[in-house]
Amino acid sequence: MQLREPIALAYLLARATDSVADTTEISNAVRLETLKMLSDGIQGKASCEVVVDLIASFVSLQGNTSERQLLESLPDCLRWLSQIEQADRNDIRVDNPQEIRALGTPADLDEYTYLVAGCVGEFWTRLCFRHVRNFARLSEDEMLALSKRYGMALQLINVLRDAGSDLRGGRCYFSEYELNAAHLTASQILSEPERFQPIYRTWVQKAKAGLDSGMQYSRAIENRRVRAATVLPALIGTRTLALLDEAAAGALQRTVKVSRREVRAMILSLAITLVSRKSIDAIWKRAKQEDSASIACI
Repeated sequence: MQLREPIALAYLLARATDSVADTTEISNAVRLETLKMLSDGIQGKASCEVVVDLIASFVSLQGNTSERQLLESLPDCLRWLSQIEQADRNDIRVDNPQEIRALGTPADLDEYTYLVAGCVGEFWTRLCFRHVRNFARLSEDEMLALSKRYGMALQLINVLRDAGSDLRGGRCYFSEYELNAAHLTASQILSEPERFQPIYRTWVQKAKAGLDSGMQYSRAIENRRVRAATVLPALIGTRTLALLDEAAAGALQRTVKVSRREVRAMILSLAITLVSRKSIDAIWKRAKQEDSASIACI
């Protein structure tokens, strides 16, 4: 399928960028310099050799073997980028996230989720309209709007799920504006999680609204294989939010994750029913009911 190559490459480049950002063994200054250079390399503004030499200077410090191997594969990824179809290369370069600023207001978190994932939804949509015959029942503009909200919701779920570990690692994606209004500082969140809950719950509700857009997006897709690939993250995301609701303030103290067994069950259900819209609606309805039950128990 013509979609596979540009999507795989865009994913690898995005993951490599995340790997650089997550290499805490190097200083913030070096990380920022490397992220800027990597961005320039993806945009074609810096040579592959310069990017590779810079990353090679610290790649051995990356403790995670998979992340280290991904960084080591960057030369091949950048060469691959220079060889693919021009239109797809342009979309990948538009998709490349900008440098993330420190969060000051709620709008900054919206901007972050857009730069990391909302633009990826738009990228996927543009590719599909170009490469998949009769891609969707809705217009391209309508699908682009839905995909933006869907992608932002999926990244927001990552922020919510990883909030505790991020805080312990010295990162806070919630704005000073919100924290100041609640008379909290970022350093107090883990020790006073109940006071933080109103802020957290606001963003959980926003993620749920974004997943609703994701379901509208998925249902509009005509191709069953593409529909399956697109709807699965929404189903997993809904289940993740239900688990976060169930954990309440305790979500900051432990890892909340949908089990592989549950994910396999979702995939099997979609496969058995040939990803029909009726089956998607049924799975979605069950997930929403479980979500409501979790809220009722809090």
